Amino acid sequence: MTRSNRLTLFILVAMGLGILVGILIHNAGYDEAELGKIAKSFSIVTTIFLNLIKMIIAPLVLSTLIVGIAKLGDLKAVGRIGGKSLLWFITASLISLTLGMFLVNAFDPGARMHLPLPEENADTGIKSNISLDTFITHIFPTSVFQALASNEILQIVVFSIFFGVACAAIGEKGAPIIKALDSVGHVMLKITTYVMNFAPFAVFSAIASVITVKGWEVLVTYGIFMGEFYFGLLILWVLMLAAGFLLIRKRIFILLRRIKEPFLIAFSTASSEAAYPKMIEELERFGCNNKIVSFVLPLGYSFNLDGSMMYMTFASIFIAQCYGIDLTLSQEIAMLLTLMITSKGIAGVPRASLVVIAGTIAMFNIPQAGLVLLLGIDTFLDMGRSATNVIGNAVATVAVSKWEKALED
Repeated sequence: MTRSNRLTLFILVAMGLGILVGILIHNAGYDEAELGKIAKSFSIVTTIFLNLIKMIIAPLVLSTLIVGIAKLGDLKAVGRIGGKSLLWFITASLISLTLGMFLVNAFDPGARMHLPLPEENADTGIKSNISLDTFITHIFPTSVFQALASNEILQIVVFSIFFGVACAAIGEKGAPIIKALDSVGHVMLKITTYVMNFAPFAVFSAIASVITVKGWEVLVTYGIFMGEFYFGLLILWVLMLAAGFLLIRKRIFILLRRIKEPFLIAFSTASSEAAYPKMIEELERFGCNNKIVSFVLPLGYSFNLDGSMMYMTFASIFIAQCYGIDLTLSQEIAMLLTLMITSKGIAGVPRASLVVIAGTIAMFNIPQAGLVLLLGIDTFLDMGRSATNVIGNAVATVAVSKWEKALED
């Protein structure tokens, strides 16, 4: 058994044990405060693992993206590959958002579930000041060091594009910098292999922590909503893999085997970011050119979070349904386009989608307090959308590699 298969097996076993231990503790007769303390103890391990991943992300994105752009050689190549990437991202985002809008209207879970509504002034704990002007200005960093410190992926991407193009423009003078950054990238990937050894422990802790507090009762209460949402994710997976099949035929099944480990990590930790370092390794092993991977994947983590996209329209209209607010088709399309813009650049970390939803529904006079309806199950929903983001970015990277004739057998 290979190291990758062993790690995948350990992760699956850890998920099963986490569910079992969580159920046993939840049903052991502890009160709510005690369960919270136990869950907090479990979550320490998960937090450490995610912190280690975040420690890797910023230098890895910076080094690999700069090296990838510099190796592309000129602005023409950067523009061509960037244009193809954005075309795929925008198309995939529109499909995801539209699918979410269609399904939530077809199922109408908000009206059918008859949930008790929170007060309209209820505190959700989610602060959002999203607007078009703040989004646009936030893209451009005032300090690359601040962007690195806070893991602002989109800002790091913007700086890396400028830096990589400049290094390519000055030719040999930039070669030592590129060589050093290439070494940094390889060091970060080596650190990734060390960090991934802790993944099963983080997975066990994450699952046990959630089940300890929530139990299975919350899943029963929200079973309709969750079942319909995961059904939508399944449709989205089929669409993405069908698109991949049209491009690379039966190799799409090899790609699925390659990304099973990042998929499971993203699912169990409810974080797309946690899978990023491993995604780079597996896509290069699959045959994608490292220059393409280094360029497309960081962009995908800012512009191509398909699972999160579908969730945003699904959840936003669900909240409106719960409050009996009938949105017209034009309003829903306007909401879709608003989410299309405001969602770009969100971090692939837990609850980032809720921040975008909070800012968007306020524009349509939908009570932000409605987010309280989703907070209890958001972790379970985030697991599915994070795993979907992994599939979407893997297929996107392979697609651009294929178009650039940079996909090896």
